[in-house]
Amino acid sequence: MTNFVLAAQAAQNGGGMSMIIMMVAIFAIMWFFMIRPQQKKQKEIQKFQNELSEGTEVVTGGGIHGTVKSIDLAKNTVDIKIARDVVVTVEKTSVYKDMASTLQSK
Repeated sequence: MTNFVLAAQAAQNGGGMSMIIMMVAIFAIMWFFMIRPQQKKQKEIQKFQNELSEGTEVVTGGGIHGTVKSIDLAKNTVDIKIARDVVVTVEKTSVYKDMASTLQSK
């Protein structure tokens, strides 16, 4: 109860404005260092998924590496060849860029 009274008195003395400014500054810093980079990364992933083509090496959300065999835009699925005569069908949104093959080609 005493802490509440002291906080109320500080707010009456002009401490409330500095508290609001500090809260806004903390939110701005969090947005700049956490939220903004995540949004940029999500846009890159979505761009990659929209530009998928046959023969692209990918990784599924479950960690399976393979090569895109075909894309069904109507069902929003991708057929991925993971071994000789083995093709799996996955949702297009669970397909990501295969960074290992990207690094090997450089």
